[in-house]
Amino acid sequence: MAKSGSLSIRVVEGRALPAKDVSGSSDPYCLVKVDDEVVARTATIWRSLSPFWGEEYTVHLPLDFHHLAFYVLDEDTVGHDDTIGKISLSKEAITADPRGIDSWINLSRVDPDEEVQGEVYLAVKLLEDARGRCLRCHVRQARDLAPRDISGTSDPFARVFWGNHSLETSTIKKTRFPHWDEVLELREAPGTTSPLRVELWDWDMVGKNDFLGMVEFTPQTLQQKPPNGWFRLLPFPKSEDSGGSLGALRLKVRLTEDRVLPSQHYQPLMDLLLESVQGPAEEDTTSPLAVLEELASGDCRQDLATKLVKLFLGRGLSGPFLDYLTRREVARTIDGAIHEAQGTPLPPLAAPCDPCPQLVGMRYLHEVLRPVISRVFEEKKYMELDPCKMDLNRSRRISFKGTPTEEQVRETSLGLLTGYLGSIVDAIVSSAGRCPLALRLAFKQLQRCVEKRFPGVEHQDVKYLATSGFLFLRFFAPAVLTPKLFDLRDQHADPQTSRSLLLLAKAVQSIGNLGQQLGQGKELWLTPLHPFLMQSISRVRDFLDQLVDVDGDEEAGGPACALVQPSTIVREGFLLKRKEEPAGLATRFAFKKRYFRLSGKDLSYSKTPEWQVHSSIPVSCIRAVERVDEGAFQLPHVMQVVTQEGTGVPHTTYLQCKNVNDLNQWLSALRKASASNQDKLAACHPGAFRSGRWTCCLQAERSAAGCSRTHSAVTLGDWSDPLDPDAEAQAVYRQLLLGRDQLRLKLLEDSSLDPAPEVDPGKDSGAADGACVEVLARQRAAITHLLQVLEDLEQAHEEFQRQGQGRVAC
Repeated sequence: MAKSGSLSIRVVEGRALPAKDVSGSSDPYCLVKVDDEVVARTATIWRSLSPFWGEEYTVHLPLDFHHLAFYVLDEDTVGHDDTIGKISLSKEAITADPRGIDSWINLSRVDPDEEVQGEVYLAVKLLEDARGRCLRCHVRQARDLAPRDISGTSDPFARVFWGNHSLETSTIKKTRFPHWDEVLELREAPGTTSPLRVELWDWDMVGKNDFLGMVEFTPQTLQQKPPNGWFRLLPFPKSEDSGGSLGALRLKVRLTEDRVLPSQHYQPLMDLLLESVQGPAEEDTTSPLAVLEELASGDCRQDLATKLVKLFLGRGLSGPFLDYLTRREVARTIDGAIHEAQGTPLPPLAAPCDPCPQLVGMRYLHEVLRPVISRVFEEKKYMELDPCKMDLNRSRRISFKGTPTEEQVRETSLGLLTGYLGSIVDAIVSSAGRCPLALRLAFKQLQRCVEKRFPGVEHQDVKYLATSGFLFLRFFAPAVLTPKLFDLRDQHADPQTSRSLLLLAKAVQSIGNLGQQLGQGKELWLTPLHPFLMQSISRVRDFLDQLVDVDGDEEAGGPACALVQPSTIVREGFLLKRKEEPAGLATRFAFKKRYFRLSGKDLSYSKTPEWQVHSSIPVSCIRAVERVDEGAFQLPHVMQVVTQEGTGVPHTTYLQCKNVNDLNQWLSALRKASASNQDKLAACHPGAFRSGRWTCCLQAERSAAGCSRTHSAVTLGDWSDPLDPDAEAQAVYRQLLLGRDQLRLKLLEDSSLDPAPEVDPGKDSGAADGACVEVLARQRAAITHLLQVLEDLEQAHEEFQRQGQGRVAC
């Protein structure tokens, strides 16, 4: 039975941050750390004390993680970035509420005595003889200590306190992975046993020593179970909160930890879900899907919607599921105006359709929009049509004859906008053949249902509005507006580019509405764009016809849909690769620029993307993918890929990424690609073997065992994650458990109803009474069946838990 854990993080916004620049403002960004490892960096919001990020991350991580931290910094072009403050959340604080954390949290000052990390290995024995008690503390080694010196290392030593006595180990210079292997003996007079405290310090020749962390053991622990193993270092007692003087962050954090049962245990639940999608969607009130619709709300509903889409995709049932949602939404539409065309919120259960384009169509979206979005970012043209927002001084560079007039700026902006829009429309209307089959089949079924529900010439545009509502209003337009959130760019746009993207997104939205709202509302300044938009709408109609012109239907129980095929390139880009044997070369000349491509089969690289000759590393040979300390090569953002063929000698390839986000994404992609590999390394060296020793632990043997734990379980969730139907089914089961009491109450209420109501002598109500009784009976049977399935799954979990506890006891 597999154990899984995932951390859903949303860095929403900040407020009242202190000014760090002479201009009276700051350029804030946020670092997200899980157990002292940076897993994400938000974009920098320039010149703002109330930044809005709105960035979301999903981190898959081991169940034994301890804390999550957010550091807010001010980016500086020259010198080191200034630290503004931090927020630290323990695992216990995150799990205190099952719904997670969703609130404003004040930033605290960054105290060096609290910035501790790493572990220490201790073996303690408590002896007693005629002279009294003797405590023998074997201080073996430590790992992953915080770097306190400018070189990126520390000079650590350990200090042991017991009663009124203390002893120190020797100091190991320039390492974060010291090996002491020293035994310290302390004596105490007979009487009450004292607690043991071991502190680690960084020795400094000038000034006071720096604190690295501590561990403490009670007298009961020393007597009953003497410490022997690795222990996580803890900080000194926490300092007082800053009281909001450093500002605050609005965060949303939710931790999901679960045990996934073997597939056969979820089959009854899957059968019920399949019965739901194959039944009449219009009258569904008691199926698991209807129950989930009633229970879920807010962010939980969106997360659940994504899991449902993944669940049905992984079982090859996305066609029936999307058909069910389509029939349910169309049945709810009263006036023939599809909700998507109006940009209004969807009915509750129709929301699961939204994640489908993001899950299935991200690669398609990147192929269509990335070239145009990149041009907008790189060219940085000034575009504005709204006279109230027009800045003639900023647009002076477009004219060499002094300050341009509003009309000149409008004409220039119109030409630029139509140029970019033309490229966007051309890319979209020529992309029908590249749209994923699952999406095309879903849109085809959507149009069928709409045509059946709204026949007649007066509703001929409704079928187009239904499809364009999902594709344009919830896929293309949001991606144009916020390209970073769709992985189209690494950074958010600056204010000028953001305004240009907003204008383009409004135009794409108008095209998706098929021009029905042109000339309405307050934005009449968009009128100059209307002729171009009307010309594009006819092309879009033709594109939508091509999109649904696809043969074949997805049958229930068909082959599972993989989001990414093994041969598909999941990540590519330029990296700096270290030469195999760079003897005699300076570090910066030892790295050469190469273009890398990662697929499920191999990691290949060549001099340029077009270069025919390339080398490759089989994914099946990867044993570890880890970060490298900055001090190893005096370079930031370096990672290592450790490979081994059979029983051969391990080989390490060092790669430098362009920034911390690029590093995290490559680490995650490589770890996920090699997730099924056997014989993975449990430890490796975060340094490099140079000048006859490892730079991390100073060991002189190249074959020495690794000094730091590997982090193969820490990955970032994204659209290319492999589908795991069992994990999604487990999440659905957990959500249904939350509503079990409501189901039982509903069952009691239905049972208390009189199945034979009073008969009106003047009316023939026999048929109606029979139908009512039949409906109640079906509802009771459906609820009873669902409750039994939940009870069986709960018992299976309890049985596996008892088995696990038995193995631990043995």
